[in-house]
Amino acid sequence: MRPFEYVSPTSKAQAVSLLSASWGNTEILAGGTDLLALMKDDIVVPKRLVNIKDIKDLQGVSSTAEGLRVGALTTLGDLAEDANVTKNYPAFAEALVEAASPQIRNMATLGGNLCQRPRCWYYRSGLGLLPKDESGKDLVAAGENRYHAILGNDGPAKFVSPSTIVPILIAYGANIRLLGKVLRDSENRDRARARFAAE
Repeated sequence: MRPFEYVSPTSKAQAVSLLSASWGNTEILAGGTDLLALMKDDIVVPKRLVNIKDIKDLQGVSSTAEGLRVGALTTLGDLAEDANVTKNYPAFAEALVEAASPQIRNMATLGGNLCQRPRCWYYRSGLGLLPKDESGKDLVAAGENRYHAILGNDGPAKFVSPSTIVPILIAYGANIRLLGKVLRDSENRDRARARFAAE
């Protein structure tokens, strides 16, 4: 693992202010079950790690008039055992249990599960989101593509989300609120589009 700056904000505004304006310079740490493995394998090499575990506004489960509100830092284990979830959202509770082993569920967060990186062999080997071989052949479309379930689409990347929870949230009509800095230059916008298409 390469050296990096480690910061622990205590508010959402403080966390957003610590994000880098350039893609890939900053990573957000919550449960760390996916990110730390990527860092150890030298696939993700942030200059700064922003630990958001102390932000209370991002934790917990509550019921509102609109339905269920879940903080991004809520662990999959806590969600799977929540009485309201098991009673009123049984498919969600089942997906949470099926998502990982008990050890992982007790560390992994809902936000982290939704933001997992692709399971692409090439990406996980450090070749990037759109790898090509020496001749320029697209490895995703023409190579080992067992985890690339969307082939033949018009976009450059053909990955599906590795999250088993996303389909259930879509079925329930879930909404997600995102916080972050606005990407200002065209390079960052293009990278964001590529990453969004891939994940």
